[in-house]
Amino acid sequence: MIRRYSAKLLLTSLLLIVASAINASIKLPAIISNQMVLQQKSKVALWGWSDAGEKVTITTSWNNKSTIVSADNSGKWITYVTTAAAGGPYTISFKGTNEVKVEDVLLGEVWLASGQSNMEFFVAKTRNGSYTGVLNYEQEMKEANFPLIRQIDVANKNADEPQQNFKGDWKVCSPETVDTFSAVAYYFAREVHRATGFPIGIINSTWGGTTAESWTKKEVLESDPDFKVLVDRYNEQVQSYPKENDNYKLALDTWKQDTTKPKPAAPIKPNPDKSPYRLYNAMIAPLVPYTLKGVLWYQGENNASRAYQYRKLFPALIKNWRSDFRNQNLPFYFVQISPHRSQNPEIREAQLLTYRTVAHTGMAVTTDNGDSLDIHPRNKKLVGERLSLWALHNQYGKKNLIMSGPLYKSMKVEATKIKIQFDFVDGGLVTKDGNELTEFTIAGDDEKFVAAKAAIIGDEVVVWSDAVVKPVAVRFAWRNIPKPNFYNKAELPASPFRTDSWKGVTEGKNQL
Repeated sequence: MIRRYSAKLLLTSLLLIVASAINASIKLPAIISNQMVLQQKSKVALWGWSDAGEKVTITTSWNNKSTIVSADNSGKWITYVTTAAAGGPYTISFKGTNEVKVEDVLLGEVWLASGQSNMEFFVAKTRNGSYTGVLNYEQEMKEANFPLIRQIDVANKNADEPQQNFKGDWKVCSPETVDTFSAVAYYFAREVHRATGFPIGIINSTWGGTTAESWTKKEVLESDPDFKVLVDRYNEQVQSYPKENDNYKLALDTWKQDTTKPKPAAPIKPNPDKSPYRLYNAMIAPLVPYTLKGVLWYQGENNASRAYQYRKLFPALIKNWRSDFRNQNLPFYFVQISPHRSQNPEIREAQLLTYRTVAHTGMAVTTDNGDSLDIHPRNKKLVGERLSLWALHNQYGKKNLIMSGPLYKSMKVEATKIKIQFDFVDGGLVTKDGNELTEFTIAGDDEKFVAAKAAIIGDEVVVWSDAVVKPVAVRFAWRNIPKPNFYNKAELPASPFRTDSWKGVTEGKNQL
């Protein structure tokens, strides 16, 4: 009996030792895995988990150097290693009580692509047995043989507290895998890869129908009264919903007994997918501090009704991410919202103002890529390529490239006309169709805008109307679905703008 008990105790002890060894094993975050891309010629972060105090030796094959780091009391360890020039494939070894090897590692350029559905939009996707995707997706998929372009998808998830990891795997771009690549990010990566030869890594952290505050750290939102109202409102909904829902169910039961009365309205259920800070916690925090070259951003549609607030919120998000990724000059290139019946001009203005006021940003204008009925224009190639112009010019030395169409700079009133000056007049200002300029309006101090005539004179546009004797302000493409024909000779469209600062329709709106 004693022998049997001793044998059983010994077996239990052995199992505990094995279990302990398993728990002590080095574990890496999803982003540090096979087929990853690390930023070339940089000090890049590598991190993971093991036993508290355990020493981990990290060896990188591009220079055969080793770094030793010790896990803290929570078991987490982090270190920084220096990468070589673009190339690969390489191997990284992590050795402690066990050894983990990450293979097929490339050194190149790493870009984080984020935002809502227009950035999430796949090259091709099956829905109910039929494909939807970019224009000419079948041909695009066949030609997508780019083994030096890789993408990792951050799984859609929200969380109340910052998370340390996510589910996802790096995928090599091929005709078999590109269907689920972010289309905008893919076209961006393809252009940069073709122009430089560098491997490109895309981190795709996107979720359709989301707001900018969802992607912003809680502490940032709570530090500004204009944003704190979003957090307070969400908390209020979370706390009050259970009671409101119980009351609704009782009222609904009563109504069923007498349907001649008005049916009670259901309470608004808090949506964690669109709530403040929760996507940041689950889909951005786990990426920090992975070393990035820059950020690609396509979002704003769900903030259009609060465009004035977006003027502050978007720059706050950029500052937040730059702080987290430890790069105050991190390039942040974004897409101006395309024409659509639900998208007012003030959201485009908020984006233009962000470009004007936040350093190291760039904006891809897409007034020629809208669809009045579909919020998801399918020509993502145009969008990705226009984003790439900013990166190729600013980060990759292609100084001959023009980055943008005309952007409003200043105005001057001369008698009955107003002269408008622009940036990015490179090569001259033109109308794409050869007709007279369209989408210009003009107003006097009565703030009533009327259709205006406009003409290109050198590098300026002169605007006037016989109906406005003393003009004070001009607006261009200032409506939900503009159809302008104003470009520069690089065939890039001008951004919508206004010269006035009169009260807009979204001013003062700061809640969901």
